[in-house]
Amino acid sequence: MENFCALPEAKKAPRVTRMNDERIVRLEEKVAYLERHVTAQDKVMLELGDAVVRLRAELRMLRERASENGSSAGRDEGGDLKDERPPHY
Repeated sequence: MENFCALPEAKKAPRVTRMNDERIVRLEEKVAYLERHVTAQDKVMLELGDAVVRLRAELRMLRERASENGSSAGRDEGGDLKDERPPHY
């Protein structure tokens, strides 16, 4: 007959062996490497995000400048900018 009031037997903790220690050290080294790698990738992603913001602002400025030059050139010569010959011709 089972004794339902008895506490379950405590399981023995696994023995720590030299092989387990080496395995734990290798795993800790891998985790440390991956943490450094993720930190470096985060830094690069932030730099790329800043570059995208700068490039979008520069593109917006160039588009505005091109539309201003295109509209003034069209009025001066009476033609469209794509009909205009480059200055080296």
